[in-house]
Amino acid sequence: MAAATALRRLPRLRPALRCALPGAPRRGHRLSPADDELYQRTRISLLQREAPHVMYIDSYSSRGFTVNGNRVLGPCALLPHTVVQWNVGSHRDITEESFSLFWLLEPRIEIVVVGTGNRTERLQPAVLRALRQRGLSVEVQDTPNACATFNFLCHEGRVTAAALIPPPGETCLQVEAAE
Repeated sequence: MAAATALRRLPRLRPALRCALPGAPRRGHRLSPADDELYQRTRISLLQREAPHVMYIDSYSSRGFTVNGNRVLGPCALLPHTVVQWNVGSHRDITEESFSLFWLLEPRIEIVVVGTGNRTERLQPAVLRALRQRGLSVEVQDTPNACATFNFLCHEGRVTAAALIPPPGETCLQVEAAE
């Protein structure tokens, strides 16, 4: 019974104990240089602002893409350290052979983000089946969303590739940066 009474009174005693500690700052008290001894200091070392080898899509237009400040005309394939022209005209031209580069690379690509222009278009089921059999995950989206998804996955440090077809028309947009 005495132990239960003592436990019930413990929360009421805690504020009194805090104030009784010598040198403890009160709430609302501004810290002075002498108060630093009561707290551990936090030290932050910034090694790199951004990884220099990471690919980011800065913008896209009907003519192509700007990747890491470099212009790329027409459809392109973005690999972890390289940009290459992708020889397709539209989503109808995408075949198993047009993805062959993605499963030959080391380290293995985790996911390929496919941008099919202004609209999300379905790829041929045989193409998707072949990619799954080779262990590639595929995300098919319209090109604006594919650009943003690619940037996000790269920002997370994933081994990502993109196969992008520029959207038709006179669009020219900046891709939002991943935070």
